[in-house]
Amino acid sequence: MIPAPFEYRRVDSVDEAIQALSDGPDAKLLAGGHSLLPLMKVRLARPSLLVDISRLEDLKYVKHDGDRVAIGALTRHHDVANSEVLQELCPIVSYAAGEIGDPQVRHVGTIGGSVAHADPASDMPSVLTALDAELVVRGPGGVRNVRAGDFFKGLFEPDLATDEVLTEIRDPSSWGRGSRSGPRPHDDGSRLELPEVPAPRAGLGARGCRRARAERRGTLGRPHEHGGPADAGCGRGGGAGRGRRSGRGVGASRGGDEPAE
Repeated sequence: MIPAPFEYRRVDSVDEAIQALSDGPDAKLLAGGHSLLPLMKVRLARPSLLVDISRLEDLKYVKHDGDRVAIGALTRHHDVANSEVLQELCPIVSYAAGEIGDPQVRHVGTIGGSVAHADPASDMPSVLTALDAELVVRGPGGVRNVRAGDFFKGLFEPDLATDEVLTEIRDPSSWGRGSRSGPRPHDDGSRLELPEVPAPRAGLGARGCRRARAERRGTLGRPHEHGGPADAGCGRGGGAGRGRRSGRGVGASRGGDEPAE
């Protein structure tokens, strides 16, 4: 239960973080650390350098920006859950954040870390995919926007290069006003219904699918009589592959029953 040796560096800006990632071949970003640190303790993760971005205040915000709600990647789950802006304009995101882990996890973990971890057991990537949210990524080549459905390439496989940082999540400001359902005894997956999510996307994350497409028939995502979403089809679940990009986004996390960072 002792991590392998590593160096530690605290940075004061996103540009410094990008440079540190470029300098260290196995560097990882540290925000909340709820997944990364446990993996390091059992040596399933052995970064040579930890780049601490947890004190970058300019990545901690929730604000209404035109037709989107912009959320800084280092915004804590607690702040996402209690944001009046999100509760008014995109309540499903605040509800999902309030279901993550326990109060201790929600006060330390960040939305960016949960998203960058790309864990299908997490509700947040599923919600963002269903909402067709935009993710803002910065790297040495500048800034690029990625749709959530394209960002989650597979199990623990985000569309992040080794020297890129997820900086912002941009949710539609008029969607996600769906109902919610309680947990079902026979199903330990996502507990969210999305009746007002526009077709054709519905996120199933915790049930093992990276992305599902469904036809909207009045309400989308209501449970079937067997507990699954109606009319939803999905591809292969799990099975991580190695692509050209390797996620180091905002670290990974695990606390309670929901990934967090």
